[in-house]
Formats: sequence, C-alpha cells, structure tokens
Amino acid sequence: MELIELQPLFDNYHRKLSKINLRFKRYLYSQINWKSRFIGIKGPRGAGKTTMLLQNILETYQDVDQTLYASLDDLWFATHPLMDLVDWAYQHGIMRLYLDEVHRYPQWSVNLKNIYDNYPDMSIVFTSLSLLIMDNAKADLSRRQTTYTLYPMSFREFLVLEDVLHFDALTFDDILENHVRYAMQITRQIKVAPLFEAYLEHGCYPFYRESVEDFLLRLRETVRVVIDDDLPAVENVTFETIQKVKRLLMIISERVPFQPNMSDLWAALATNNELGLRMLYALDKAQILGLLTSKPKNYKYFNKPNKIFLGNPNLMHALCPRVEKGNERETFFYSQLIVSNEVKYPKKGDFYVNDKYLFEIGGRRKTFNQIKDEPDSFLGVDDTEVGHGSRIPLWLFGFLY
Repeated sequence: MELIELQPLFDNYHRKLSKINLRFKRYLYSQINWKSRFIGIKGPRGAGKTTMLLQNILETYQDVDQTLYASLDDLWFATHPLMDLVDWAYQHGIMRLYLDEVHRYPQWSVNLKNIYDNYPDMSIVFTSLSLLIMDNAKADLSRRQTTYTLYPMSFREFLVLEDVLHFDALTFDDILENHVRYAMQITRQIKVAPLFEAYLEHGCYPFYRESVEDFLLRLRETVRVVIDDDLPAVENVTFETIQKVKRLLMIISERVPFQPNMSDLWAALATNNELGLRMLYALDKAQILGLLTSKPKNYKYFNKPNKIFLGNPNLMHALCPRVEKGNERETFFYSQLIVSNEVKYPKKGDFYVNDKYLFEIGGRRKTFNQIKDEPDSFLGVDDTEVGHGSRIPLWLFGFLY
C-alpha cells in the first residue's frame, strides 16, 4: 500500500485533531488505563467517545503521526481492507491504533481479534456504540480487552463544560452522609436552579454547545440513526422490525413513565413477547430507554420491566409531546444513579438502590408518607438548594460522576 492511498485517512485524522482541546474531559477519561494493550470504549452517539480518543493522542504523542486514528465508517474502507492498513502501520513503526466506530466494519470483532493475536507488539483503542454492539461480537474478545462504558454527561460535568463550577465527583455514600455540607459548598458558588433546568433540557451530550437552538432536533436525528443504521448493523433485524422499534419508542415517549401491560403493548405492535422484549432491551442497551426491573437486569434472559423511562431528560425534551415534571425528576435520578449503582423497582417508593436504600422522588413539598417506617429511606427533593436529614436535594445526585 502506497502512502498516497492513505492520504484521505491522514487528512481526516489531522482535521479532527485540529479541533480538539484538553480543557474539558469526560469523567471516564481519568478512569481508563490508557496503558492497556486492548481498550474498548462503548457508549451512545454524541457522548464524546471520539473526543476522548483524540485527546489521548494529543496528550500521549508529541508527533501525532507516531500513531493513527481512523473511523471505520469512513468511505475509504469500502475499497481498502482494515488488515491492509494495520499491516502498513506495523511496517512503518506505528504500534498503536485508535479505531473509531468499529461496529460499522464487516466482521469487526474477528478483525480485532486477528490484530491482537497476529501483531503482539501493537496496541489498539477502539470505540463502539453501546453494550448492544459489544455483546454481539462474533469473536470472543472478553479475555483480551479492557472494556469501559461511557454514559451521557452528568450535571457536574455540564457545570464544568460551562466553566461555571469545577467540583470533584461525590460518591453515593458522600451524598447520603454529608449532603448538607456539599450542597452548601456548591450553592455558595452558583445559583443551582437555572443551571439545573438548562441541564435537564440540553446538557446531557457535549454536542449541545455547537448549537443549543438546534440541539433537540439533532438529538431526535441521532436516535433515528441509531435505529435505522446502527441497529441493523449489529442485529439481524428486518425493515418491519425497525419500524416496530420506532413505534415502540413513540408509544413509550407519549406515556412515560410507562408501567407496561405487556400483552396490550405487544398487541399494539403486532408482535410477540420474545421479539418485544428483545426490542425493549436493545433500546435500553443503546441508552435510549431505561428499564427499571425488580430483579437484576439480565441481557441474556430478559426480565419484564416494571417501569420504563427514556434514557435521560434530554431525550424526554426531544421525543415527548409534553414533559411531565414528576417523570423528568425520576428520569434524572435514574440516569445518574445507574452509572455506578444498582437500581431496582421497589415494593414501596420509587427506587431501591444497592439492595438497601429506598428513595422517593418529588418536589419540595414531598413527604415520607409513602415510605414511612421503612429503614434506610430517603427523599430526593427538587426545587431545593440545601436539604436536611434524609431529604436530599435532587440536583446533588448529578455530582455522582
């Protein structure tokens, strides 16, 4: 392969790199062991996976051409095999590759396995869209790769990106035990309410900064691309099934929080329980939906969800005909907690966290009536700057990552 054949890839690589800065990094960046030989990063479209790859290149290489970034959805790969690129890079002393959107390449998992096995001096960092993609790999990569999952931005990250507050992430125990102290520290520096409202509407994905006015339209389009293009790339689905997935999403968007009668839902979709649950869990893995179950979630043996949310509050604003405040609060809480905690559907209350803590979510007048006398019970209260006792400001759970 001649260097001139690679020029389009290098041009695209340099063009993308020229737009990157190191001022803001997603929470996951510091958690990744970048020295690992085989790193996989999965997450939804628009969450910042590509930016993290390019930031690591800038931080690691004084001469950025000592490595190579390529997105495998580039048209260049329509006429050039990935293994030819890998072989050229190896022969020219490039020992680390950054491969973006790997799920868009045919037989991607087999190719990655071959790179790992046949080029033992070479290391790879790659991205794919979600758990949906990685779990369907046709080659067993589990023994080889170190895998990380990126979630949409937290409220804390939104404040950093807006350059209004730089505050370290808190643990769940930090919030339960010391929420008054942390809330007072934060509210002395910023007015939380307007910033929290802005976050709920448009702050979950970094690309909102390109145009806040167009953000919700672009987010709707992103969801469409996931269903129309990405789902067929990794699942054996028909055009009819894709249309059912869209209809399913719209039914749920109009009724969230959705406590489904499964037989009625499948009848409305003209589908059966097996395919219906498969569609629901595909959207959950893609972080478009959030399925709340009373048992631990299992992506091999689907449990019937007790309650269905959209994946985060921004998706509500993009997809729902009307955003109901109570549901928005619950959606926010669920989306922030699931990153590093187990969240289940409880017998009482709204959420059961880590098999111990019971939560009710509501406005500032919310009482303990529904969960009174329950041990380890808390309220997540909106429209409140600083709480007291077991009443915790809802916004503070946005500082978990």
